Amino acid sequence: MSTAEPVFSNFIRSIIDEDMANGKWAGRVATRFPPEPNGYLHIGHAKSICLNFGLANEYGGTCNLRFDDTNPSKEDVEYVDSIMDTVRWLGFDWQDRLYYASDYFEKLYQYAEALIQKGLAYVDDSTPEEIRAARGTLTEPGQHSPYRGRPTQENLDLFRRMRAGEFPDGSRVLRAKIDMASPNINLRDPTIYRIKHVHHHRTGDQWCIYPMYDYTHCISDALEGITHSICTLEFEDHRPLYDWCLDQLPVPCHPQQIEFARLNLEYTLMSKRKLLLLVQEGHVAGWDDPRMPTLVGLRRRGYTPGAIRAFCERIGVAKRDSLIPMELLEKAVRDDLNLTARRVMAVLDPIKVVIDNYPEGQVEHFEAPYFPDDPPAMGNRPVPFGRELYIEREDFMEEPPKKFWRLAPGREVRLRWAYFVTCTHVVKDDQGRITEVHCTYDPATKGGDAPDGRKVKGTIHWVSAAQSLLATVRLYDRLFTHANPAADKEHDWRQLINPESLKTLTWARLEPSLASAQPGEMFQFERKGFFCADLEEHAAGKPVFNRTVTLRDTWQKIVAADKGK
Repeated sequence: MSTAEPVFSNFIRSIIDEDMANGKWAGRVATRFPPEPNGYLHIGHAKSICLNFGLANEYGGTCNLRFDDTNPSKEDVEYVDSIMDTVRWLGFDWQDRLYYASDYFEKLYQYAEALIQKGLAYVDDSTPEEIRAARGTLTEPGQHSPYRGRPTQENLDLFRRMRAGEFPDGSRVLRAKIDMASPNINLRDPTIYRIKHVHHHRTGDQWCIYPMYDYTHCISDALEGITHSICTLEFEDHRPLYDWCLDQLPVPCHPQQIEFARLNLEYTLMSKRKLLLLVQEGHVAGWDDPRMPTLVGLRRRGYTPGAIRAFCERIGVAKRDSLIPMELLEKAVRDDLNLTARRVMAVLDPIKVVIDNYPEGQVEHFEAPYFPDDPPAMGNRPVPFGRELYIEREDFMEEPPKKFWRLAPGREVRLRWAYFVTCTHVVKDDQGRITEVHCTYDPATKGGDAPDGRKVKGTIHWVSAAQSLLATVRLYDRLFTHANPAADKEHDWRQLINPESLKTLTWARLEPSLASAQPGEMFQFERKGFFCADLEEHAAGKPVFNRTVTLRDTWQKIVAADKGK
């Protein structure tokens, strides 16, 4: 079966197609993915990764991985390593094209001096508060800095002394001299260098001034020969500054910046600052908590690279922001896992079943296919059967309502792959809670079918009590109760954290074939969902499984029911 993602047209492909037809860039396509190493990548970054690497692959071009490491106070090698690992995990390869903005620090500095010499940049001694106050508003122009008219040589001298470390943090900045009356605030003499006496993870203490993103990004693109600089929609108003910098400097080429709508997903947040607070304040167990929208979290939950790539392709590339339903991502995961995840039996909330007429001490094994719709695809495994079993507590009711087709007193059901059984009576504890369900079995129904042709309406899964594995199983739900927590103006986003987002079961029972499951291995627990052996905690003798996704969506039904109350 093919799992290749379909390719849908979008406006960026149309731009590239037109460029190719017109011979622009000599038929060359070069993109880049430029993350800041100040946090873990999330599902929103996956869209950019898939788009940039995907377009390069589609057009026979190249895609660079470039770290925008211009703010060392917030950066860490831990994030660099995680980002590289995540991009590889998603299925993309930058080959020998790994770059850092810090690779260009000397060149960026030289270009900044060139702007000063052209009278297009000046050193400003104003405080950050003064610069902010003088910038103006959307309806009022900004005010010129009192330092805007400094002579060129004085600006050069001060800038070189900034580099030499003579001045403290925040005392001076280098600003581009553009237009303080521009309707685009980004062109109102933006800061392009600031002083930061901070150790850099690659350049050490060589630098104490660092370039700003808007200045660095466009020049880095040009130095790398990027043709199509694809970024998210919030940078649309920054494009004139991108073009201005490249127009004023002797760079080798002038890439085209193209903006697309970022990925906003329901019931989660895409702000790295807020995701960091979730971790720091203990609302989640870490960046890789399976409830997080981080790619390390989704990976630990069991989301597959193929599912994420397919999801990113299916939601398309647009010019307008929208909120994507979580169900679309979960459907992509189900579609992918449905082709590859082996089917096994696990009882998450067990109640004991005793088959009174089954011989004590006898154990037989049933050959059950891992993939019932295509048995040769994944083979079989032996499932032990004995006198005492576990079934799901919800699969038995002492006083069942109409249309309840599972086990009840006097009712016959099929045990998956095994026998027909009929409930005869129950045993209760002192509080009236059912502790055992007693049944009889029909030996003639071995394998799950009756030779006399009689039918039963219910088939339930089970595990042998003696041979089953005791396991911890974690059930996950939406991290937030509000579809768009960032947009809720009545509540702090922390108040919208779903208290039911994690349920940990320490009493689940698994069929013994799962004893050999490896961390990260995926399975479908029949009737319960898709589950992943936890990457961090799962071990032989201590099975820990995370529910990746249910077999069908129920969240929208639950939300609709709640709204109707």
